[in-house]
Amino acid sequence: MAGMPGPVGHDRIAEERAALRRVATLVGRAAPPEAVFAAVTEEAGRLLGAHHATMSRYDPDGSARVVASWSGTGAAFPVGTLLPLGGRNAHTLVFQTRRPARISDYADTSGPPGRAAREFGFRASVSVPVMVEGSLWGVLVVEHTREEPLPPGTGDRLAGFTELAATAIANAQARVELRGFAEEQAALRRVATMVARAAPPEEVFAAVTEEAGRVLGTHRTAMTRYDPDGAAEVVASWSSIGAAFPVGSRWSIGGRNLPTMIFQTGRAARIDDYADASGPIVDAVRELGARAAVGVPVIVEGRLWGLMMVGSMLGPLPAGTEAQLAGFTELAGTAIANAEARVELRGFAEEQAALRRVATLVAQGASPGEVFASVTEEAGRLLHADYAAMKRYDPDDMITVTATWSTTGAAFPLGTHARLGGHNVPTVIFQTRQPARIDDYTSASGPLAELAFKFGMRASVGVPVNVEGRLWGVMLVGSSGEPLPAGTEARLAGFTALAATAIANAEAQAALTASRARIVATADATRRRIERNLHDGAQQRLVSLALDLRAAQATAPPGAGQLEQELDGVAAGLDDVLGELREIARGLHPAVLAESGLLPALRTLARRCPVPVDLDIQVDRRLPEPVETAAYYTVSEALTNAAKHAHATAADILVAENDGVLHVRVRDNGRGGADFSHDSGLVGLKDRAEALGGHFRLHSPPGEGTALEIELPLEPGATAATPSRRRDMRSGLRYSARGRR
Repeated sequence: MAGMPGPVGHDRIAEERAALRRVATLVGRAAPPEAVFAAVTEEAGRLLGAHHATMSRYDPDGSARVVASWSGTGAAFPVGTLLPLGGRNAHTLVFQTRRPARISDYADTSGPPGRAAREFGFRASVSVPVMVEGSLWGVLVVEHTREEPLPPGTGDRLAGFTELAATAIANAQARVELRGFAEEQAALRRVATMVARAAPPEEVFAAVTEEAGRVLGTHRTAMTRYDPDGAAEVVASWSSIGAAFPVGSRWSIGGRNLPTMIFQTGRAARIDDYADASGPIVDAVRELGARAAVGVPVIVEGRLWGLMMVGSMLGPLPAGTEAQLAGFTELAGTAIANAEARVELRGFAEEQAALRRVATLVAQGASPGEVFASVTEEAGRLLHADYAAMKRYDPDDMITVTATWSTTGAAFPLGTHARLGGHNVPTVIFQTRQPARIDDYTSASGPLAELAFKFGMRASVGVPVNVEGRLWGVMLVGSSGEPLPAGTEARLAGFTALAATAIANAEAQAALTASRARIVATADATRRRIERNLHDGAQQRLVSLALDLRAAQATAPPGAGQLEQELDGVAAGLDDVLGELREIARGLHPAVLAESGLLPALRTLARRCPVPVDLDIQVDRRLPEPVETAAYYTVSEALTNAAKHAHATAADILVAENDGVLHVRVRDNGRGGADFSHDSGLVGLKDRAEALGGHFRLHSPPGEGTALEIELPLEPGATAATPSRRRDMRSGLRYSARGRR
């Protein structure tokens, strides 16, 4: 029948189907692409009676690379041969048209592939494109050395083999992509696990860099951070071939290179040929042999933190490298954000703890000196400074160091005076009433700058200390190296606010103490004046009247017995009134205290007390008049209470001087139960002691006697020790209810 194939046609079809089946079996078994390429090439060449067959892949650099080769004569292109495209030849025609091509006479060919074919003696060829998922992947070429062209239909018969080759390539690529995706996901999972475990940023950087380099199959990988001074610093580096960027390497931004391009745009960038690159980093890149690189920005909470870059020594990196690299930079950004959050949280907790310690001192009424020292040290340690100081502005444009701290051992001596002037932090704050900083002391001037430079300070930040609306002084922290971080001013302000509170409290306390002391002094002066007036006026007048009365009594006529008795009664009454007046005058202000001092006055009190008294006075000098007066009235009130209210049978008195403080203790073995709410005299004694900067304590459990103690500073303006210090000094003076000892 017409149109039916003959026996030869049947044999050809069977052979073709058998060849295709053999190749399809390889593809179905997921044989390696190289094995499929070799089988396709050989089967096509044998089936079509060609002398030579090749399969070539088109590379991005504009060439065709032989991936499989077969020859029936022994002469063939070696696998791996690189054939630059160009001219008129099978490889170039298919690349240009994406369609099959036929060359019937190689005498008319040109370009590197054409010349190579002629050298092998090829006379004619048929070539078919290898299309993989719609894209031109390569070309399958069959050639022979005969002069006649290959038979018609050769291209169609070749197409079946190229389809199988394309399927094998697509399957292999899918497997590679799937394996690559699995490897990428595993790498990302390992890094994510480190991030979730809060590993240190340095460990995460190193892991991210190595994992990205291995997954992407690159030669080198590096992560770089942008520093505030406009430089890029390597924080992690990895290489598959030995040499890598040293961690800590720094380059300034500028020229045409990845760090500069990403810094300027905030977007991913690539350099496919470092011959066109420029800038400080490029020389280092070229020394390592890199030819191309891709970089992706590392974004941390919306801000550009740095970049991650991968490099190749062979040529441009594949399309899609940027997207793959972005997955790793996102994890790096998360790790950095988490680490910064932990650092900020830890820093906030440390700052709050430091402020709480200082606030506790302020609340306990610690002296300004204690608060200044604590504030200065806490601020210096918290802000990681090398120096910290608090200074007070004095009249006549002077400044005084009131507290100082240093990690280097060199610091402003406490009490140092210096004159303001020039360009330095204290002077700028004095002039502007605003925080100030100097990042390079070589540009500073004035006596304070010279002093700071002498002690090794190279940068500093200062904040004004304002007390109730007026500028009191300045608090500053300094560095012996790099400038202090941004935000130092705000953190320092929290400490100056506490210092200002302590100063205001101290000034208010000092003003109150001074006011109370003036009131006490005025009251004592008034009592002395009344006592003198009574002594020099009323007492003397009564004495004169008594003398006149006695004289009149002596001149009475004999026999005036009744008159003499009346005069004698009046005279006795005058003597009683005079005695009572003397007692009143003595209670107002004992003359023996003013004339002879505390020891004789207390001996007089002890002698006149109806309760037996043991007196131990360890002071053998005159003390300031307000102190002697307060001590006298304290002992007087205690002995009066012991005799009249406590029904005591014994009392003891101890008076001693220690570290500039007078200690007075009076104890009795009475019924106890004394308290301030029922005894206005005790309240008055407490007020008097506190007005002089001292302390008053009462211990009087019911049925266990009473112990009354006061501490009075002996220097004007001083205060008695803090409670903890008092406990140390008085460990042997605690009251024990055992009566007399």
